[in-house]
Amino acid sequence: MEIAEEVVQKTWDSNVITPGTPFMDILSAALRYWVAYKLNTDPAWEKVKIIISDATVPGEGEHKIMEFIRSQRSCPEHDANTRHVIYGLDADLIMLGLATHEPHFRVLREDVFFQESKARTCHLCGQQGHVAEACTGKAKEKNGEFDEKQRGTPLKPFIWLHVSVLREYLAAEMYVPNQPFPFDLERALDDWVFMCFFVGNDFLPHLPSLEIRENGIDTLIAIWRDNIPLMGGYLTQDGNVDLKRAQLILQGLAKQEDAIFRRRRQTEERRNANAKRRKEQERQREEENARKRPRHSLENEPCRA
Repeated sequence: MEIAEEVVQKTWDSNVITPGTPFMDILSAALRYWVAYKLNTDPAWEKVKIIISDATVPGEGEHKIMEFIRSQRSCPEHDANTRHVIYGLDADLIMLGLATHEPHFRVLREDVFFQESKARTCHLCGQQGHVAEACTGKAKEKNGEFDEKQRGTPLKPFIWLHVSVLREYLAAEMYVPNQPFPFDLERALDDWVFMCFFVGNDFLPHLPSLEIRENGIDTLIAIWRDNIPLMGGYLTQDGNVDLKRAQLILQGLAKQEDAIFRRRRQTEERRNANAKRRKEQERQREEENARKRPRHSLENEPCRA
């Protein structure tokens, strides 16, 4: 009897995406080769300047990009209306874009809700891929004689996040009338970015009483607006934090923590009660269906000799 040898398949180890590994060295060489190939063969790349900053250059990717953008301002030929685009899903890119104070900055992001909307089923026509509000009433088109062919995977859509538009919204949110000093939008934006650190990011945990899903940023903005007259100025200046003014923000948050934790507990209790009620209703439906289900009886069977 022959015993087939098991084929051991190696799983992908994400730890190889680390500076100093052979994988990153090969990736860097492949990128340089690809860029050189495109520059020499593709006319569309002829006037494009490519900068490769691989794992041998210290620093995180987005921070190196932002440092390059800031360094361009010192160039005599720098155009103040230069348009910047950075690609990525990291929310820190939005904060970094605001911190550059560039007037034309965009973040290109994948539409993370695309797959979620794709799986939805319209209750009007029964087709997947759209909701009832977007239903056109058309019958599903056959793909093949018996609709046996699968459609290709649709391209994932991308969305633009215009940092300039976000700046306008924040200007309206953070303007405080009759404040004791002139309103400075750039300083106010720096304060907003600083306060967002309290809600957490890739490097810092959030404060226990602040959650994005619980409108933590709105809470901080309200506290900031209420304390602007007491602070007598902005929280930050040129990257430095005024700790006395920051203490006023934290004291304002401390006054609301009891109410925040109380609401959070009530929300959790309601969620647990609803889950328990749904589970009990499901059990009752199953019992009701079991009682209605016809049972096989021997009395109805004819006698057999």
